[in-house]
Amino acid sequence: MKVALIQLAYGDDESVADRTARVADLVRAQAGHDLVVLPELWSAGGFDYRRWDERAEAVDGPVAQALSAAARDARVTLHGGSIVERSAPANEGDHGLWNTSLVFSATGDLVATYRKIHRFGFGEGEPSLMDAGEDVVVVDVPLADRDPVPVGLSTCYDLRFPELYRRLLDRGAEVFVVPAAWPRPRVEHWTLLGQARAVEDQCVVLQCNTAGTHARHEMGGRSQVVDATGKVLASAGLDEEVLSLDIDTAATLEWRRTFPVLSDRRLS
Repeated sequence: MKVALIQLAYGDDESVADRTARVADLVRAQAGHDLVVLPELWSAGGFDYRRWDERAEAVDGPVAQALSAAARDARVTLHGGSIVERSAPANEGDHGLWNTSLVFSATGDLVATYRKIHRFGFGEGEPSLMDAGEDVVVVDVPLADRDPVPVGLSTCYDLRFPELYRRLLDRGAEVFVVPAAWPRPRVEHWTLLGQARAVEDQCVVLQCNTAGTHARHEMGGRSQVVDATGKVLASAGLDEEVLSLDIDTAATLEWRRTFPVLSDRRLS
């Protein structure tokens, strides 16, 4: 599986429209990949809380339409990072906003959405502005030379909660995708936890972080690809960068066969 992680850098001086056009061009430049991944909340601003309400949109809104067209033009499966989704509140008193990942097929169809389950902010930030997702989501990514690869969806702060990844594993995931807006002061946690999730679940982990500085927060970069043994196959620096890598998906299943730790689980 050939993957591209677009570690996008942006600041406060770039409009959403300009950023969206730039991102769409970056996606189109990744033609030939099977899966392309963008960071969390790149259009709304990962830490730009005060702008989230005005930048919220439906899952078929302008940003989604631009991503759909880019995926179709590049003929790739596109994990479009996440948007601030606006929809009807599920319950009285809810916000009607979610941190929602969008996955598009190579024909531009929206084939999966994932509403972030674990909201970061310790009662402020996301918990005070957004509703929590509830669904555990695995989506099949088609490949030319083998059966589709089951990919489990998660977002940023989710990485600190291993029970989510166990559920993704139990639903067949062989790869975890983690788009993020992870800040630089805690970036060592980001890289360490990615390796931990790979080792304990024997899955490939694709971590796509944000670069640059926005809303007075310096982002951590350090996007990485980790194989099912915990080995870091590729890693980015602090600036905008595209990680492009061919992953041997058969190696994951072979590692599970030769080192069958998952069969020794006692608790669920």
